[in-house]
Amino acid sequence: MTPVPQPLDPAGTTVGLHRPETLETTKSIRAPRVAYFSMEVGLSAEIPTYSGGLGILAGDTLRSAADLGVQMVGVTLLHRKGYFRQVLDEEGTQTEKPIDWKPQDFFQLTDAEITVTLESRPVVLRCWRYSLAGVNGDVIPIYFLDAGSESNSEWDRALTDQLYGGDTHYRLCQEFLLGVGGVEMLEKLGYADIDIFHMNEGHSALLVLPLVERQLRLSDRQFPVESDLAAIRRKCVFTTHTPIPAGHDEFPGEMVRRVLGEERAVRLFSSGFTGHDHLNMTHLALHHSNYVNGVAMRHGQVSRMMFPNYRIKALTNGVHAGTWTSPPFRELFDREIPEWRHDNIYLRYGINIALEEIRAAHVRAKRDMILAINQNNAVELDENAFTVGFARRATAYKRADLVFHDVERLKRIAEKTGALQIIYGGKAHPRDLEGKAGIRRIFEAADSLSNAVKVVYVENYNFYWGGLITSGVDLWLNTPEKTREASGTSGMKAALNGVPSLSILDGWWIEGHLEGVTGWSIDENSGGEATAANSIYDKLEKIILPLYYERPDDYALIMRSAIALNGSFFNTQRMLLQYIFNAYSSNKT
Repeated sequence: MTPVPQPLDPAGTTVGLHRPETLETTKSIRAPRVAYFSMEVGLSAEIPTYSGGLGILAGDTLRSAADLGVQMVGVTLLHRKGYFRQVLDEEGTQTEKPIDWKPQDFFQLTDAEITVTLESRPVVLRCWRYSLAGVNGDVIPIYFLDAGSESNSEWDRALTDQLYGGDTHYRLCQEFLLGVGGVEMLEKLGYADIDIFHMNEGHSALLVLPLVERQLRLSDRQFPVESDLAAIRRKCVFTTHTPIPAGHDEFPGEMVRRVLGEERAVRLFSSGFTGHDHLNMTHLALHHSNYVNGVAMRHGQVSRMMFPNYRIKALTNGVHAGTWTSPPFRELFDREIPEWRHDNIYLRYGINIALEEIRAAHVRAKRDMILAINQNNAVELDENAFTVGFARRATAYKRADLVFHDVERLKRIAEKTGALQIIYGGKAHPRDLEGKAGIRRIFEAADSLSNAVKVVYVENYNFYWGGLITSGVDLWLNTPEKTREASGTSGMKAALNGVPSLSILDGWWIEGHLEGVTGWSIDENSGGEATAANSIYDKLEKIILPLYYERPDDYALIMRSAIALNGSFFNTQRMLLQYIFNAYSSNKT
């Protein structure tokens, strides 16, 4: 199987530049002033400052903040070399290449410059500004920290080059720049009155250090007491995304003392969140936050089991409806429910849209996707064939190759019920050998299926392909190991476009699933992978494919329900309003 290369992406959506004082002009939601910190932020395929779901969520959150007029500012690192460009050979072996992009094409370099002390030496940080406009004209800024100043050493300049690159030491230095440098840069830019610091995952947790130091200056103490910590917690919100212990950053105490400096390290450790032998970024964030949440109902439960000494709530993720709804469905919604962009709950009224209109919009979205894939590789996908999509980070627990557990049965299903084709996409982390092996297994399965079931792997899956594939397939497949899917947002993007899911009951799908109404569940229970694979085959053979080919109106009913029931709820507008009412406002009081 030959991978599909990436076509050129449409231009980004940079708008007029934004000054800090215009935060005062927001006219919709009067939330406290919020600084949203994230190691990655996804804005477009041409701005490679994200690796996957975490960064896309951050970008979607900031878009909804602009839509709602929330007083928010985003803080991240520049990532001059991005994450990486994925290259796949004919056997599915992944190699990585750096991404060549020019920040000046999308951002404006500000005049702000600060110097932080890293490993007892000065490191100069600059920042670039990207301005994000909402549907009502409100604009919020996102600041990208950049260590590329010529006054820094070559090693220090590289600290804002590679997203999730380097070793543990490199990662700690990056997280120091994000957390400590981010707070100090905001002060330099004039944002002295931030009410809430929202940490999107633990990478930015070192932002509590300058907050501790600021509080100690106010209280005239050398080390924090409980009243100091309470004041800091009122300013901090923490969202954890990782349901497995290995996913939480930890650093040895000796390295922490070397990077932060002995005095700062002692001050940090004195707040009592951990011992002096190591720094766990999740524990640091948990200990200093008044509001902590997982990103789905089940993930909140899993997080409480992982960290039983902390109050962890659940606030389910969403996606930005205006961004991830395909052009055909945008046109349909603008015509039938014109309020939807300003108030996503109006998508509920999609239940009244005529089925032929739903089908017509989907046909256009599917044609756009297949045309892009066919034009960029020597494949001939059929727009009339039932098309399954599976595109997300390539790692072992996602079990991307589960549908190939029994390729002979898959062939028989296609022969019996109608043409079947599967579209894949997703990058494995450069050091994730199991994830890379999973991609190769998909290529092997594709070869064994030959033309009985066409399988295409889209190379270098990114923002552009995400929009095309989640809107263009007929069914979204999701097969994670149970409890390891924190939320998952790709199925939410699909639902906005009338694409139902066939998924393991984990993450968001526990809340979004109504059997035969918004999609279907995969039964695994205690039977393991064989049981889950057979459940996929049974649902495809006995329910889904007959419905699609023999009763298209009934399939369109499910498509419409996915929009009305899932699209209207699983969006970042609803999510952000919940943060405002439950996290930001409650923290401030």
